[in-house]
Amino acid sequence: MPEKPPYTADTWPIATCLHGFAPQDANGVTMHDADPQVWDDMFAQIEEVGFSLAELADSHVRPADLEPSRRDEFLAIAASHGVGIPSVHLQRQSVIMPGHDERNLEYAHRTIDAAAEWGMQVFSTGLHQPFSEAQRKALWFWTAEGPKDPADPEMWDLAVRRIRELGKHAGELGLPVSLELYEDTYLGTAESAVRFVEEVGLDNVGLNPDVANLIRLHRPVEDWRELFAKTLPHANYWHVKNYTRDEAADGSWATSAPSTMEAGLINYRKVFRDAIALGFSGIILAEHYGGDSLGMCATNQKYIRTLLPKA
Repeated sequence: MPEKPPYTADTWPIATCLHGFAPQDANGVTMHDADPQVWDDMFAQIEEVGFSLAELADSHVRPADLEPSRRDEFLAIAASHGVGIPSVHLQRQSVIMPGHDERNLEYAHRTIDAAAEWGMQVFSTGLHQPFSEAQRKALWFWTAEGPKDPADPEMWDLAVRRIRELGKHAGELGLPVSLELYEDTYLGTAESAVRFVEEVGLDNVGLNPDVANLIRLHRPVEDWRELFAKTLPHANYWHVKNYTRDEAADGSWATSAPSTMEAGLINYRKVFRDAIALGFSGIILAEHYGGDSLGMCATNQKYIRTLLPKA
């Protein structure tokens, strides 16, 4: 029998993403360099919709590059609204990105150090790279072609070694590393992602089974049930969102659009039961693209809590 979950529906840590807030304002000032009033407004909105946790993506604020005084100010403002920062998500900074791999590796190490200094509980990352020009122009970036990890055993081995290096560093600081599923990377299919994390071979390195990243693609995809069945046993952190999906039986076309978690293709009622039965006890991160992202995350948080174990 699996151990009793460490949390209940009321206490399970559920964070919001920051997609609802622009990384850069109309004057070109980034969220990273914003005045304290901008940060205060952001956290006031997060508090107002009912979140007490927020994931810090480095698209908005880079913990490794924030001066200690600014870090303390940022955390104090968050705390004044009852919001904690349990995790950092380092995105589109692949450690095998051509021409940027060594810089990205060094940056990841600095971000791990910063996460520990900030008192975070998770270092989340992946192997995806910055958007292609086509993705930047598309209404939905997942409908255009982006960078692809090469079918090169030596590059695969390099990625494994570098993630293992980051995992060892994080482990020394008591941090788990979570690797996000993402198309056309070595974490882009269930089989490949599981093989990758097994080859890394560290107890503190697991998967972020963000299966919705894959089922939204406008092309043939793996069945979401199989994706979760293979990846959930390795899950240590979890981005959750959902999409509606329609497709031709012959695979000639497919379409998707963001939805509430309850209304989309993935049956999260089943998936949460499976995850908890397997012993998942990590932080859950509500994520959404388009529309009122923060409002949708708040709606999804309410739904998620109906799926978690009662007291």
